[in-house]
Amino acid sequence: MAGQQFQYDDSGNTFFYFLTSFVGLIVIPATYYLWPRDQNAEQLRLKSLRKVHGRCLWYRLRLMKAQQSIIPTLKKAALLFGWAVFLLLAYKVSKLDREYQEYNPYEVLGLDQGASVSEIKKQYRLLSLKFHPDKGGDEDLFMRIAKAHSALTNDESRQNWETYGNPDGPRATSFGIALPAWIVDSKNSMLVCIFPVRFYPPVGTWWYRSIRYSGDQILINTTQLFMHFMYKTPNMNMKRLSMVLTAAFEFDPRSNKEATIRPTDNIQVPQLIRELGNINVKKKEPPFCYPYSLKARVLVMAHLARMEVSDDIEEDQRFVVRKSPALLQEMVNVGCQLTMMANSRGGFHAPRLVSIENCMKLTQMIVQGLQESKSPLLQLPHFEEEHLRYCVSKKYKVRSLQDLVSLKDSDRRSMLRFLGEEKYDEVMAVLASFPSITMDTKLQVLDDEDSNNITAGSIVTVTVTLTRKRMAVREGWRNGGFKTKAKVWQNKTKAAKKTKQSKKKKLTKKKPLPLPAAKAKQANGSASGSEVVAVAKEDEEDGSDKGSESEEGEGNKDSPSERDEESDKQSDTEQDEIAGDDEEEWEALQQSIQRRERALLETKSKVTHPVYSLYYPEEKHEWWWLYIADRKDQTLVSMPYHVCTLKDTEEVELKFPAPSKTGNYQYSVILRSDSYLGLDQIRPLKLEVHEAKAVLDNHPQWDIPETEEEDEEQEDSDGIEESEEEDEDND
Repeated sequence: MAGQQFQYDDSGNTFFYFLTSFVGLIVIPATYYLWPRDQNAEQLRLKSLRKVHGRCLWYRLRLMKAQQSIIPTLKKAALLFGWAVFLLLAYKVSKLDREYQEYNPYEVLGLDQGASVSEIKKQYRLLSLKFHPDKGGDEDLFMRIAKAHSALTNDESRQNWETYGNPDGPRATSFGIALPAWIVDSKNSMLVCIFPVRFYPPVGTWWYRSIRYSGDQILINTTQLFMHFMYKTPNMNMKRLSMVLTAAFEFDPRSNKEATIRPTDNIQVPQLIRELGNINVKKKEPPFCYPYSLKARVLVMAHLARMEVSDDIEEDQRFVVRKSPALLQEMVNVGCQLTMMANSRGGFHAPRLVSIENCMKLTQMIVQGLQESKSPLLQLPHFEEEHLRYCVSKKYKVRSLQDLVSLKDSDRRSMLRFLGEEKYDEVMAVLASFPSITMDTKLQVLDDEDSNNITAGSIVTVTVTLTRKRMAVREGWRNGGFKTKAKVWQNKTKAAKKTKQSKKKKLTKKKPLPLPAAKAKQANGSASGSEVVAVAKEDEEDGSDKGSESEEGEGNKDSPSERDEESDKQSDTEQDEIAGDDEEEWEALQQSIQRRERALLETKSKVTHPVYSLYYPEEKHEWWWLYIADRKDQTLVSMPYHVCTLKDTEEVELKFPAPSKTGNYQYSVILRSDSYLGLDQIRPLKLEVHEAKAVLDNHPQWDIPETEEEDEEQEDSDGIEESEEEDEDND
């Protein structure tokens, strides 16, 4: 009876199949993900950024790392070695003999398929004379020849061969295990047990890390710490905020191996504290009093003051500064979560708006390496504290980047006379690379009949369109300098707005009545002849395109048929205008739905524009926060949306529930940069909330005529009678 047999591969043939597949599954994805990108492309990119970002710390570190790093070479060598092993194994597999072939007795005897019995016997006698053991032939080969002869001449053997593929009948099914037999040898048991253990530490490390970090790669303990202190201190000033930031567990060596505590910290950290001053060393509240927190706080303060530190702790300072923006973003998220909890549940005070905005402002300060009270002009190269007196004078009064842009080129060059020609050109190139954002807002209530009517409790959608251009393009950079008329584009927009307003006024004015109708009204005392003339004069002054001939023609239409035709035309045009407005609203709604669907499916890159930052140790890209706030009550109206994909144009929808009470509300749409100081924008948002429409108890669509109700009742009664008759018949 047939059975099953399991056997290991003694020859190692099937093991090569397994090994080739295993190596291929590792080498092919590793090559796709780990093969170093084109170094020449990176060098060209850095070369293109050199004119503007050449003095930035991150640029110099990236350039040094690209020149000195041997990691790309090691990656290439490891991947090439893996491919060599894979190709060698594939070649080995291609040369292996096939052990499992279909048994064919004709091939054993050297005959064609379908040979006659006489030919089979004749061939068997010839082969027996040649390969019989008594004649000095091969015994195994002769046994195969005899077996093939029996399979073709013996009826029972032939039937077994045709049914089971073997003249001897069914045999045990053999399953080969693609592992060599020495693996299960008792002598090698210790080696086999030790080998998988080498894979346990990486897997354990990955699992341990995954349960300790959130999706944003922030320690869960740090998130809980931020939530505790933001709940405890709803109104958090900048000093308290910096203490909470530097108390993050990312800076604790016990929680993060990247953080370090050096023996020299006992000497250098107190020295920095003396130079900085205003560091609350005596604060006994944990974890602010812990050594790691105090060290991180001192390093952040030294970075904001642009102080030079020793080489021993410079690397630690770069680590702390590099981690801070992501931690501050987590604090913003925590503040939003607490605000939503307070709005939905109540029972505790949400963080104040100033606390969340301080997190955003501290991010700008850390990226630019500037203290809160310093001028935004210090973001530019070659600007020092002593140079600000040239900018803030009786003649110029330049306090911001926008003020510097709006100056004439001659005045700017005169004000910046302390700069040489090369330095001045570099300052202008950097200033030209700064972003200038145009923010357009549109207020509406989606999924409502009247999208412009805001009722109490409705969901309001504010669509904000952000357009990013370089400050040079926005302000009119030309031939190495700014245009003297920098605000021409503003005048054009004002003129365009005036024309739009005038057009709207023209459209809203009443149309003049036909002359006979005007006479009829005058007779009834509802309108005087002077009023009709005044209306006609107003239409003439508004610059209508109607000629004098057409006006005379309209005035001479005194017959009733002409008046009826004119009224019909007016009603038709009004209906067409209403239908056109409905179609436009429907198209706009469909476009907004399509945009939302595309936004859900589309994944945009977060690589936008590199930030010019003199003291930040890592390349940073421009990101923005966009939100709506009630600055009077210091509360958030909509949660901050982190805009990470603004290259040229971005459309963002901010949603919030309208107030439950009717009235006028004054909100603000706020755009804040996470990288630059002095480029934030605030736009007023007026909200007029009306009373919600009453719900109709008896809606017209539920009014069913009495005849229909009688017909339905009659059908129901007929159905009941028919069912009763059927039941009787069944009985």
